Amino acid sequence: MMRWILVYFHLILTDECNLCCSYCRAKAFEETAGREDPTVLQTEIDPTLPPDLDFDLNLLYNFLKKDPTSTLTFYGGEPLMRADLINTIMQEAPVHRFMLQTNGILLDHLASQIINRFSTILVSLDGHEALTDANRGAGTYRNVIENIKRIRQNGYTRELIARMTVTESTDIVDAVHWLSDNPDYSFSSIHWQLDANFADDFSHRQFADWVNESYNPGIIRLVTDWVDHMENEGEVQRWYPFLDPMEDLLCGRQSLLRCGSGHANYSIMTDGHIAPCPVMIGMSQYYVGHIKDADPLDLAVIAVNGECADCQIRGFCGGRCLYSNITKPWGVAERRVVCSTVENLHAGLTDVLPRVKDLIDEGVIHLADFSHEKFNGCEIIP
Repeated sequence: MMRWILVYFHLILTDECNLCCSYCRAKAFEETAGREDPTVLQTEIDPTLPPDLDFDLNLLYNFLKKDPTSTLTFYGGEPLMRADLINTIMQEAPVHRFMLQTNGILLDHLASQIINRFSTILVSLDGHEALTDANRGAGTYRNVIENIKRIRQNGYTRELIARMTVTESTDIVDAVHWLSDNPDYSFSSIHWQLDANFADDFSHRQFADWVNESYNPGIIRLVTDWVDHMENEGEVQRWYPFLDPMEDLLCGRQSLLRCGSGHANYSIMTDGHIAPCPVMIGMSQYYVGHIKDADPLDLAVIAVNGECADCQIRGFCGGRCLYSNITKPWGVAERRVVCSTVENLHAGLTDVLPRVKDLIDEGVIHLADFSHEKFNGCEIIP
């Protein structure tokens, strides 16, 4: 399997977080017994993995300088709980490009001269104030919005992505438009990811009904809104679940896993081991090396296999999620619902493809308008 020509790294600074969101990633490691699918994998997590970065930073620097185009994304937990490390690394590391994925609460802990060096900042917001606070805690929305306004006022002009987690409480059309259309927030881009780890709560949720009655129809409406905006404003909005796949559809390209995990986007654990995905924290049996002696340009490729290998839209989806492909957290019914959202996205974008091509032919928009930074922390396929 061919690797992407550039390699990206998430650096996990800490497993600590200053929020307790209702869909915390800790759900991914809960007991999975009793699923319909007998192939569910019970994954062991390395109990010795330190909660905070615990290795000599010179090991990191020596590793990164082997790749003159290296990109480093600070990740957690909440990486800004270790703002001290971010400051140090950004002053010392031989890195071509820095990114940050944060809940935004502590953005004021970094000086403007540091903030303004990030090529991309992903900030977690789920939509309007009531929805965000219900998911993330009272006062979160206003705190984050004030920090976003502050960094813009202090000179941050690069890509600012609103990264939503989408649940049954989300009206996807309302949430995307709320974050995209409000000029006060100055988001460059929007991304969203489904809360679909389930962790044995599928039978207690209305997820399937919500997907069929609200989310999937909402995606089709948003795709139409997206193309309407191209036609009326001559602008391609940077809504990543549409932007990245549409660029490939226009170019006739197939895709590997769109987030880059396991072939272009790797994660450095707090002990220096390298994992193929930032969610696969402590899953040591899937590590591909250690920064003390690994070559960043020659890391093992971890492929998506199983049911995804024979899927008719594999080249569109790329396999959706390496973690779920390995751990198999879904039963048959759960997988079918999740896959239906990808099929719906594919159908919606394919349906408007001729219209987008016509707008390009007419000079209303251009193919270059779909160009974007790959593997910037967006999973792409929700």
